[in-house]
Amino acid sequence: MNCQDIRELIDSYADGELDLVNHLEIEKHLADCDACDAAYKNRQALNRAFDESFKFSAPASLRKSIQKELREISSEPRPKRIWHWGWLATATAVAAVLVVTLFVFRPTVPSDDVLATEIVSNHVRSLMANHLMDVPSTDQHTVKPWFDGKLDFSPPVIDLTSQGFTLIGGRLDYAGNRPVAALVYQRRQHYINLFVFPSKGASDSSEKVSAKQGYNIVQWNRGGMSFWAVSDLNAAELQEFVADYQK
Repeated sequence: MNCQDIRELIDSYADGELDLVNHLEIEKHLADCDACDAAYKNRQALNRAFDESFKFSAPASLRKSIQKELREISSEPRPKRIWHWGWLATATAVAAVLVVTLFVFRPTVPSDDVLATEIVSNHVRSLMANHLMDVPSTDQHTVKPWFDGKLDFSPPVIDLTSQGFTLIGGRLDYAGNRPVAALVYQRRQHYINLFVFPSKGASDSSEKVSAKQGYNIVQWNRGGMSFWAVSDLNAAELQEFVADYQK
């Protein structure tokens, strides 16, 4: 299997839906391919985020309403010769209530929150797996051309050394079900991963500052691109980095 084959089957592999032969083929490929292994780990992180977000308990008022409806249905008189229609009506009512519960009352999961979890996981993994950079360089004219032919867009690479944020390289990563550019900057002993990828249909937005799992995040959209800066650097300095990057 090549990388394209793996990407087409990675969802089924993560969900345990493949036959043994394909499962073993993918397992072997992931052991040798860092990019596909990163995509698989991102899919696992996404699964965990959805599992946590979709925990839902029906409110007491809804349960009481269902019980009342079932009692009313079961108490209606029916001729003995058509007793089976009462059971059919009850089953239909239960099915209708379940559909309403699943599609009306279920909570929505903000896509940005799921993506933020994935972005932070990528940042942490880049530090733990000693795979911070594919192209180590402080020269923006070396880092930017390196992405040519590897992505379907050109990420803006800016030298911020004079502002105290040293460009140290870049790498390919995977987030939001697509390949993305990760630009790596350093301030003192702190690393900043700036993830860049196209944002279809998204208008320009101001910076949104958040924190997840002990890491600070600043996200914004500009010129059809989405930017996610993540670091253990304090929030004020990370915002300073973003302001300098946007000048």
